[in-house]
Amino acid sequence: MNFDQHKLMSLLPAFQRLRDGQIAQELGLAAGPLQELLALMAEQIAVIEEDLEQLQDDAFIETCAEWAVPYIGDLIGYRALYGVASRVANARAEVAHTIAYRRRKGTATVLEQLARDVTDWNACAVEFFQRLITTQYMNHRRVWVHAAPDLRNWQALDRVGSAFDAMPRTIDVRRIESGRGRHNIPNIGLFLWPLDAWPLSYSPAARVDDRRWRFSPLNHDQPLVTRPETEDDITHLATPLNVPRPIGRRVLHEDQRKAAAADPQRPVQYYSDGALRRSLRLYVGTTEPLPAVDYKDVCVCNLADDAGSWAHLPPAGKYAIDPVLGRIALPPGLPAGTRVRVDWHYGFGAALGGGEYERAATFAEPASTTPVRVPQDHATIQAAITALGGQGVVEITDSGRYEETLAIDVAASQRIELRARNGHRPTLVLGGEMPLTGGQDGEIVLNGLLICGDRLNVVDDGSNRLRKLTLRHCTLVPGHELNADGSPVSPGDVSLRVEIPDVQTRLERCIVGALRVVEGSESQLLDCIVDATAQERVAYAALDGDAAGGPLTLEACTCIGKLHVLRFVLVSNSILLAEPATGDTWAAPVVAERRQLGCVRYSYVPATARTPRRFRCVPGEDTTDSPVLRFGSLRYGTAIYAQLGQAASRQVRMGADDEGEMGAYHHVHGPQREANLRLRLDEYLRVGLEAGVFYET
Repeated sequence: MNFDQHKLMSLLPAFQRLRDGQIAQELGLAAGPLQELLALMAEQIAVIEEDLEQLQDDAFIETCAEWAVPYIGDLIGYRALYGVASRVANARAEVAHTIAYRRRKGTATVLEQLARDVTDWNACAVEFFQRLITTQYMNHRRVWVHAAPDLRNWQALDRVGSAFDAMPRTIDVRRIESGRGRHNIPNIGLFLWPLDAWPLSYSPAARVDDRRWRFSPLNHDQPLVTRPETEDDITHLATPLNVPRPIGRRVLHEDQRKAAAADPQRPVQYYSDGALRRSLRLYVGTTEPLPAVDYKDVCVCNLADDAGSWAHLPPAGKYAIDPVLGRIALPPGLPAGTRVRVDWHYGFGAALGGGEYERAATFAEPASTTPVRVPQDHATIQAAITALGGQGVVEITDSGRYEETLAIDVAASQRIELRARNGHRPTLVLGGEMPLTGGQDGEIVLNGLLICGDRLNVVDDGSNRLRKLTLRHCTLVPGHELNADGSPVSPGDVSLRVEIPDVQTRLERCIVGALRVVEGSESQLLDCIVDATAQERVAYAALDGDAAGGPLTLEACTCIGKLHVLRFVLVSNSILLAEPATGDTWAAPVVAERRQLGCVRYSYVPATARTPRRFRCVPGEDTTDSPVLRFGSLRYGTAIYAQLGQAASRQVRMGADDEGEMGAYHHVHGPQREANLRLRLDEYLRVGLEAGVFYET
């Protein structure tokens, strides 16, 4: 029952209600003393009723109060995890999932789903005892296990050594927890894909000549990867279509063959009907929007270099794709002005350097601000910047390729933001140096752009009073451009040059080449990669490339190359990978002129570096310990660019202040994700089983 004020009054005799009303009228009050007393009692009764209802709700994880979540979790043995994955950041949801998963505890499907949930990476669970060569019990035969592999089965041969390797093996008695042994009776393997498939939608292909094109807008060979298909059912184990694997030529060829046979179960990679989104799509024509090429007209070839051209150029009416090299070959006889656009996916390990991922929260101007759009309002970026009149926003609304010579001049006390629309990544190919100028206290912001061809320059023209330069989720290609093999065209060339003092330069989640900053300007870098394209080249210095550059802050950054700074304001959770060149005149590969100021903490710093006093850095100053520093690749354009490999020492992989890895991928929290998985494996593995964690990429 609801005992409110009116309900309580109705329970009283009528003469008491009339008398209370007369007293209120005589005193000129809105309510009599009895009515006010009952109102106070009703308020307290409501509090008690609400508390009783909440006690009932607190018995269920879906409706309980926030304070009750850990207590319900404790009842079922739930242990809290690092909140680095989106699916475990909410403790209420995680406890609810735990209750559901306990019903299938110990099964491969639950272990695989757990791996996906607690790491937020694509995962695959493998029961290695199912792949052992054993003498079989005749009443429970495993007809798919053969002592000798079928050499006619191309799919099985293509997957050898991967998580989907179905070839039977003899027993391996080494411990799987060490990562060395695999095939044994108690062994379960959890394979993880830290790299993901990042899309580029309706992106212009880079032209080599009339018939030869490349998927990469930087015109270099880059392999294509599969867009993972979401698993809708927990009972479904991952297949190669559910993870971001590189697309092989044979795989894509068989996909096309099955498509031609109208197989409804075909593993679609190439799509052309517009209703089904998978991994790649080709558009060719002369008039926008370009029509999609039908899969029946696409053939898969090895388009490797051949006598100054490419091998296997297609005949008339056919379009050739090489997914391993990321190349496209058009048929002969197409009309002049033919253009090529593509949908495709590339592999990378983080939301870093720009891409078709969520960036709206990083915009300097809110989404409600009316921007000047390219190409809708103006066909070129420079025309849109000029139309701003010194302040405002230019937004590029596609993932196109713009070849221009740009300049930005912001008005005094105003801001110009040049950004890619959320979910897009355009490529700006500069035809020359891009000068950045402004009036007193002016600010320039760049967001979500891939810039190549030349450098950005805050020029000293005598009147430049720009105060702030901010780059977010941008890439200034190290070496300006890439050769076909991915090597830099101009190794060591400067990506950003700041020639005037009092400029505050801030870079967030960016990939850039070498920086040159005048002594009077300060630079702050957060989650960035600074790549001079070699450890012995200069990554940061003054304008001449030798003297000390302005004060520098590095938070969770990876710097490849030497640094000479006036002072380090802060170096935290970073990797400074530098070494002296032959005949070098520098005193050390990393030099701070003012070592009595600043802080260097939880970072990898060369032992001979001249820095402020270090706190928990590696290698230590008072030890001969030399940690191993191993990267997957130090060449920009590769999927594992600047990522620490599993062979790197624990002091580096787990040496940050939060026990995460040092460097630009610190925000990915890879060690914490693995720790989450190992903690859950202790809870969900059946007695007698052992599990190992393996990284497929």
